[in-house]
Amino acid sequence: MLEVLEQLPADPILGLSAAFKQETNPKKVDLGVGVYKDEQGRTPILHAVAKAQNILLANEDSKTYISPQGVQGFIDGMLELLLGKGHKTLIEQRVAAVQAPGGCGSLRILAELLKRANGDLTVWVSDPTWANHIPLIGSAGLKIETYPYFDKDTASIKFDQMVACLEKINKGDVVLLHGCCHNPTGADLTKEQWNKVLELAQQRGFLPFLDIAYLGFGDSIEDDAYGLRLLADNLPEVIIAASCSKNFGLYRERVGLAAIISANRQSRDALQTQIQAIARAIYSMPPSYGGALVDIILNNDELKSLWMDEVTEMRERMQTLRRLLADKIKEKSGKDFDFITRQKGMFSYLCISPEQVKKMRSEHAVYFVDSSRVNIAGISHQNVDYIAEALVAVL
Repeated sequence: MLEVLEQLPADPILGLSAAFKQETNPKKVDLGVGVYKDEQGRTPILHAVAKAQNILLANEDSKTYISPQGVQGFIDGMLELLLGKGHKTLIEQRVAAVQAPGGCGSLRILAELLKRANGDLTVWVSDPTWANHIPLIGSAGLKIETYPYFDKDTASIKFDQMVACLEKINKGDVVLLHGCCHNPTGADLTKEQWNKVLELAQQRGFLPFLDIAYLGFGDSIEDDAYGLRLLADNLPEVIIAASCSKNFGLYRERVGLAAIISANRQSRDALQTQIQAIARAIYSMPPSYGGALVDIILNNDELKSLWMDEVTEMRERMQTLRRLLADKIKEKSGKDFDFITRQKGMFSYLCISPEQVKKMRSEHAVYFVDSSRVNIAGISHQNVDYIAEALVAVL
């Protein structure tokens, strides 16, 4: 029976990673896979996480199932981190939430919820968006369309075109927005632009769906939460998918939050039963370990302060690398790549063609995806000259 199934092409990013491992050039550089790396090219365990692991090891006394919604301290801590302490939606008990297996698990649970609510709605995603958004949301059976977002020719957001598109969206449709540090472009909405998105949501009646995977990697935790909090302050319903992979460095632990701000407490209670039922049908019971670590960190003043310092350190390192790469390119070619310094978070579009990207791989062993998205954290003081030279050579 199974012989009828055909072999699928390799995932673009995972296939690139496999090719990088086979590369024999000693100068090879991996700017593809989206994990934070330090100056030595490692993805370290944060000190706050290491301390939390010791606390968990000393205090955990059972391996029985946790509650269906997940670690409650994790959920409460994350909601406070995202929305701000004492946010009215929390006081009014209008937020339904579950701990999910990573940001991907959160997205899939919420997509299934939307399918249950209205199978005919359309989810609008930015052009471009993260490569896994469309498979994750589309696999729930939802229709997907795109709205204009980024112009590679000018390395800037097509905000006027984005607005023109959102002005025509049907009431009840869903608009997926990157909360901060847009993946793949690194181009974020300004506060004024977020205000316009709010105005459009109020006028058109579409439902904002925020994917926020890089909180703290843009400007600061507070600044990066601006768009989410603005919408949560002023709209009756907002959907949130959050990930702890990047800012807590918990990639392999798969820790995410699926949350829905509802119009009232009664609706919240119904939504809580719905998302727990969806989770039950997909993976039954949530994992504990990663959520328990985040719970310990966010609810311990000393560890939370340490973690916030480490987030600042990662952010400032990436900001330094952005400036350094742009300077090196200008030094070696005279060309202005300053847009890299204006982009935020872990990723940037270099705004070069797929053919030039392939030359970077084949002639210089610098690996990243054809869209020209690079992982800024893969740059170091040791390889930045080589990366700049390779880029200049293909321009």
